[in-house]
Amino acid sequence: MAINLVKGQKISLDKESGAGLAKVVMGLGWDPAKKKGFFSRKPAEIDLDASCTLFDENKTPLDFVYFGQLRSKDGSILHTGDNLTGEGEGDDEQIIVDLSRVPQHVKYLVFTVNSYQGQTFNEVDNAYCRIVDDKDGKELARFTLSGGGDNTALVMAKVYRHQGEWKMHALGEKTSGRVVNELLPAMVAVL
Repeated sequence: MAINLVKGQKISLDKESGAGLAKVVMGLGWDPAKKKGFFSRKPAEIDLDASCTLFDENKTPLDFVYFGQLRSKDGSILHTGDNLTGEGEGDDEQIIVDLSRVPQHVKYLVFTVNSYQGQTFNEVDNAYCRIVDDKDGKELARFTLSGGGDNTALVMAKVYRHQGEWKMHALGEKTSGRVVNELLPAMVAVL
């Protein structure tokens, strides 16, 4: 059974998987907030973008995986593509991480979400991120991102190496930015 994480909680992904964890999927899902009132219109489309930034132990960014670069330079991380609306059930965007191929000098994988069009999280409902074991589809952890706010981005979570195992830290740090490189100061602050 998946763990429902709260902000600040840390877990061992290796222990949650119950076996050797090789590949995980970070899924991001959201819905446009429904307008309230008698004359409410269809919710506006919301273009959220999931990203992963690779850092070394000195907190130096090494690579970005996002809608503009769907694969890490070393090939260990793959973004499955950009969802421009938030429509549909399940994960709207996914980032697949082959943990066995992440180079040893990479210590942190920081996952972020930003609103490309600049809409705030007040306009987003049902936002979440989750980690799934790619081998069997088992959801290991889920972190609810909803709660509104005037921010246009979140540092969702970090996956990091600690004493030979992979751990996850649910962050949920509010920040602003339309593209991943604008979020670097907020990412470095949580490392």
